[in-house]
Amino acid sequence: MTADMVAPAWMHSQITAEQYDSWSAEQCAGIEIVDGMVVVTPSASKRHNRLARILANGLDLAAGQDWNADTDFDVRLQDVPLTNRRPDVVVYRADTIDVAPTRPEHVLLIVEVVSPGSETTDRIVKADQYAKAGIAFYWRVEQAVTGVPVVYTYVLDPASGVYRDGDVCTGVIKTSLPFQLEIDLGAL
Repeated sequence: MTADMVAPAWMHSQITAEQYDSWSAEQCAGIEIVDGMVVVTPSASKRHNRLARILANGLDLAAGQDWNADTDFDVRLQDVPLTNRRPDVVVYRADTIDVAPTRPEHVLLIVEVVSPGSETTDRIVKADQYAKAGIAFYWRVEQAVTGVPVVYTYVLDPASGVYRDGDVCTGVIKTSLPFQLEIDLGAL
């Protein structure tokens, strides 16, 4: 093994919330922190990013003045060991726009767009983490081979702390939870 093949030291040990908070935005881009370990996330496709943007825009319009929907920022699920996820879309309380880090109590809904390589993480791992963090709604968007996305919605059961199945929408999301909305995803 040559010197340029050795992974940086931070890839071999857990980092703390304090260490992570001292990093620049550039250092935090393209990674998530799971149980204190840095997990590099690959760049998403243009289709993935467009889908996330359409969803964020539609959710933002439907959410009203109390909620914002946006993309590309961390949600701090826990401090010890540090777990930061960077969901594709987050609906969060508007009055927390300047609060960092964003925490589960600020969040109403998280949307993950499944990509090749993120199937298990988005379908199982993240859904479990978001439920345990108490986030009320989770949507998983599957990019079907037909090109028309399928959206699986989940609602947190507070008694059990797990998500129960909600609506399944193909092409057009039409739902009343967490608020009334209709988003056409067929026009990607």
